[in-house]
Amino acid sequence: MKIVIIGGTGLIGSKTVTKLRERGHEAIAAAPSTGVDTITGAGLDAALEGTSIVIDLANSPSFEDAAAMEFFQTSGRNLLAAEKRAGVVHHVALSVVGTAKLQASGYFRAKQAQEELIEASGIPYTIIHSTQFFEFMGAIARAATQGNEVRLSPALIQPIISDDVAEAVADIALGEPVNGLVEIAGPDREPLDRMVARFLAAAHDPRVVITDPASTYFGVVLDETSLVPAGPAKLATTTFDAFLGRGELRT
Repeated sequence: MKIVIIGGTGLIGSKTVTKLRERGHEAIAAAPSTGVDTITGAGLDAALEGTSIVIDLANSPSFEDAAAMEFFQTSGRNLLAAEKRAGVVHHVALSVVGTAKLQASGYFRAKQAQEELIEASGIPYTIIHSTQFFEFMGAIARAATQGNEVRLSPALIQPIISDDVAEAVADIALGEPVNGLVEIAGPDREPLDRMVARFLAAAHDPRVVITDPASTYFGVVLDETSLVPAGPAKLATTTFDAFLGRGELRT
C-alpha cells in the first residue's frame, strides 16, 4: 500500500516511515526537502498519485500566533484538496491532547482550525490526539526557566516517547477511519512540576523546580486535567523511568 507521510523527515515522521516500511508498505517521506511543499502545493499531486493513506505530521516552523494559523490553514487546505484529487481513502493527522482546553494559545487555536478543516473535508479521517513527548521535557523546562528556577504548574501530565507515538500512528493509519478522535498517551501520569524535576535530576541539571499553579505552559494557565486524555486512551508501554535510563536527555 502506498502511504504518504507529510512531515516524514521529522522526529515522528521519520520513525513512522521506518515502521511502515518494516511492515512492507510503500511509505513516502514528503517534506520540502524531498520536493513536496504543502504551503505552495509544489509536488503534492505527483506525490499523492496512487496513494491510499496520507498521514499529516507537519508542524508550523513558527509558534507565533498568526504564523501558526497561516501555516495550518494553508497547508491543510492544499493537502486536503490534493487528497480529493488523488482519491485518498484515509487522512490521518497528529494533534495534541487538550487542544480544545488550550485555546488561550494561538498555536493551539491553529491546531483546532486544522482539525476543523479535516472534519469538514469529506475525506474519511482519524485525528490522533497525543500527549506531550518525553523528548520535549527539556523544552518545557527551558520555556519556564527564570534564572536558576523553573516555575511549573502541578497540573497532571501523561507523556509518551516518540517511538511509541510512531508505532501508534502506523497502527491507526492502517486501520479503518474513525471519523473522529483517538487519544494516545504514556503509561505514567504525574504532576508536571514533579516529572520535570525528575528529568532535570536525571540529567544532572542544577536548576530548581518551583511549584506555581499560576505559571503558564507555553502561554496557557493549566487546570489539573489540561494535558491528559479526556477519556479512554491507547496507552503506550515505555515508562518515564525507562526513558530516563537511556541517558539521552537534552536540557
